[in-house]
Amino acid sequence: MLTSLRKAGSLARITSAGQKRFLSIHEYQSMKLLNDYGIATPKSIPARSPQEAYDVASNFGVDKLVIKAQVLAGGRGKGKFDNGFQGGVHMVDSSPQQAKDIASKMLQAHLITKQTGAHGRVCNAVMLAERKNPEHEYYVAVLNDRASQGVVLVASAQGGMNIEEVAASDPSAIITTPIDFENGLSKEEAVAVAKKIGFKTEQTQNDAADVFINLYRIFKDKDATQIEINPMALTTDGEVLCMDAKFGFDDNAEFRQKEIFALRDITQEEPSEVEAQKANLNFIKLDGSIGCLVNGAGLAMATMDVLSLHGGNPANFLDVGGGATPETVKKAFEIIVTDPKVKSIFINIFGGIMRCDYIAEGVIKAAKELNLTIPLVVRLKGTKEDEAKQMIKDSGLTIIPFDSLDEAAEQAVKLAS
Repeated sequence: MLTSLRKAGSLARITSAGQKRFLSIHEYQSMKLLNDYGIATPKSIPARSPQEAYDVASNFGVDKLVIKAQVLAGGRGKGKFDNGFQGGVHMVDSSPQQAKDIASKMLQAHLITKQTGAHGRVCNAVMLAERKNPEHEYYVAVLNDRASQGVVLVASAQGGMNIEEVAASDPSAIITTPIDFENGLSKEEAVAVAKKIGFKTEQTQNDAADVFINLYRIFKDKDATQIEINPMALTTDGEVLCMDAKFGFDDNAEFRQKEIFALRDITQEEPSEVEAQKANLNFIKLDGSIGCLVNGAGLAMATMDVLSLHGGNPANFLDVGGGATPETVKKAFEIIVTDPKVKSIFINIFGGIMRCDYIAEGVIKAAKELNLTIPLVVRLKGTKEDEAKQMIKDSGLTIIPFDSLDEAAEQAVKLAS
């Protein structure tokens, strides 16, 4: 039921790598977007320097604040900065100076969480928000659902928790409501959901219903792929507020969502993936030692599986696509060899639309111009296969050709070891 929620995971990123990845935005940007649609949140203001954090805290108008590191990763509160500072979420109780001191330890440092990998992600901004006391926390999401082949509202009275764990332990705690794509949620439908997840009074039911309705408006207007509010809170003073938000937007809609895509922060992305995207390469960095260059997402997945079967670990997913040129192939090599973990490179090409001789030309050109010393294992099948094999043979380079996928994969694993 909640398959779409798992797209944030690395496995899902690889599985869908034939498509562009979904844009994510920072929490402070999400809060502004919610406010633009009339959705109430705690007052939130970003700061990009310790002095700016001091100034924001001085003029905020309330004493009790929370300061959050703005990095695109979950688990910030339990994370650790590479300078030793613990936690990406802190309370500010005493003075603007405390906000400045905390910001100075966060900004320009890398926050390491369970989602970032060992290197972490740089914190270029912090967000200061008024502290609200939740009486109860709820979970709300609007997302595309494969099972119903449409958009659904997912809601639960168990907010502030990992929703997949809730779904696994108590499926009845998850309320899933299909949304009519053209008309959205009716007020009657939205109020019914609010009642089901435990809002008691007419006022709070109406407030929660308005949140649901407006979340779908954002989803449709902005070409979102997922909106997750965790938690949405009923505060002790009776307000219904979205306390945190996670958005995903469809990259295919970039041409009509210029303002949204202007919010993209490439400092939060793997540099090699950003570089690959510029060259129209479908690339995802992994942790192994065997560089992969393949055409077609399905063949790329199969190649990774075969390498794993023989005891190897892929260093990347790389689909050069059907329209690759020798220059594109050279660029792909440049990206692969920047990874110091790569000990061998496996090229696996099926020449249908793609011509094998183009791949061979690009491989030879890259090997010569980059003074490549990493062993190359090549398997070429299909269009212009014979010509490609002859080009490799005549190049004088140490490129190991194979016809068998199993034998090629086995050799690539052996060379990486």
